[in-house]
Amino acid sequence: MRCFPPAFSRRIARTATVVATGLLVVAVSGCHWFGKKNELYSQSTESRPLEVPPDLDRPSADNARALPASGSSVSASGMNNASSGRAAPMGFNAAGARDAAFARVGEVLAATSGVTIASKAQILGTYDVAYMGSDFLVRVTKVGDGVYISAVDPRGLPPTGEAPARLIAALKAAIAP
Repeated sequence: MRCFPPAFSRRIARTATVVATGLLVVAVSGCHWFGKKNELYSQSTESRPLEVPPDLDRPSADNARALPASGSSVSASGMNNASSGRAAPMGFNAAGARDAAFARVGEVLAATSGVTIASKAQILGTYDVAYMGSDFLVRVTKVGDGVYISAVDPRGLPPTGEAPARLIAALKAAIAP
């Protein structure tokens, strides 16, 4: 095996140390030598201008001048819009506390012929009823100093058909003054 003289070994070690130091300096300095200079990115994030895509810089004005269809109206609950094809809400206001009104609605429903109460939930203020071939909910909701008694379908929308209208009319005659 051949051995190098000591002076040559020191020279190789010194050269390797200089090269390693140079590589370390280049690695630590990052890639900023190769990047482009941009004044926007040298600022703090708070002072940079906000870039918004062109379509999002102002609100859409597509329906700004659209007039509502004739015959449309909005009820107090905001649920009736004839142009959307939804039915008008069926209900009435009554005086009294919610729990007392809920009990009174249950009594009237039980006394009405043809009404089948599938279930009731006092906490929710609802009766699940079947009447004249239709299934819907009778809901008692606290509003202001009184209650609002209404019929809704299982999705929470106003029901369609004659059965809910007749039952709400019967409840109104028995409960509202």
